[in-house]
Amino acid sequence: MPPKIISTERIASCDLFDVTRSKIAENGVEYSRDIVVHPGSAVIVPYFEDGTIALVSQYRHAAGKELLEFPAGSLEEGETALECAAREIREEVGYSAENLELITEFYVSPGFLTETMAVFLATGLTHDPLEGDADEFIGIRRIHLAEAAEMARQNRFSDAKTMLGILFAEMRLREGV
Repeated sequence: MPPKIISTERIASCDLFDVTRSKIAENGVEYSRDIVVHPGSAVIVPYFEDGTIALVSQYRHAAGKELLEFPAGSLEEGETALECAAREIREEVGYSAENLELITEFYVSPGFLTETMAVFLATGLTHDPLEGDADEFIGIRRIHLAEAAEMARQNRFSDAKTMLGILFAEMRLREGV
């Protein structure tokens, strides 16, 4: 028998997410779970014709350090993951993509977080900047995808979305875009 949700209440709210507490009954046991409710995110693997990809470096307060990662952002209200990806690549890297192909989607941490990340391979890139967020201080680094894959194998990335993006982009590009 599937779990039964007895009740759910919002216990905190901020700009980016809410926190809810649910009471659940399962197999004769009642328990509660606190869940971070997040709208989801889009991740972009910007792939240039010369075989390079664009990564961004920015300070991540939760990690306490600057990370090298793919551009990404949270979905705004009413926005699809595809629309978010098209916006974020322009804001963070300064390019628009002729093609945005969904290559994987995953839960970030399903034990307590509803956020899913949709990873898009961006090709047919054209310089087309869009003003970014005022609180984002981003550096851009372009490296060859093969070098990034080697860096991932050497565990030189701390960011899961970037490691998965490299893996799935490399597999997809081997198949031919």
